Amino acid sequence: MTQHVVARTAEIPPGERVIVEVEGRQVGVFNVDGEYVAFLHRCPHMGGPLCEGQVIGLVESSGPGDVRLDDGRKFLTCPLHGWEFDVHTGQSYFDPKRVRARRYPVEVRSGADMVPGPYTAETFDVVVDSDYVIVETGRREKRRRNEHQDGERGASS
Repeated sequence: MTQHVVARTAEIPPGERVIVEVEGRQVGVFNVDGEYVAFLHRCPHMGGPLCEGQVIGLVESSGPGDVRLDDGRKFLTCPLHGWEFDVHTGQSYFDPKRVRARRYPVEVRSGADMVPGPYTAETFDVVVDSDYVIVETGRREKRRRNEHQDGERGASS
């Protein structure tokens, strides 16, 4: 399974989230009381923006006037229709046997555990010609070789 660095832990404090793009999909990464969980940013009920919803505790009641909040069980609530999904399993509270939100495994690693570089970005030459900005995408190595050869020819003449 391919792994992607999506944020530093300091960027997602407890109770917060970031929505990132991973392999062309939007994924919400949440810090739920110090535990990181990730969901596909699409509600399986009707395609709503699931990760824009709130993470809430389970509200229980045995009858009128008796309401308790079970903060040990957390649910991600879709803002479109209010469907709730268990943050640990992705299971729907409304239809637990058939509906589940897509979860992704999350792990926190020390920067020392990451693969060392060098990481290099591909760069391109940029030329301004009159009013046009032109990006040259030809092979830089080939151009450098040609420039080097031209320089040697000029020095030997």
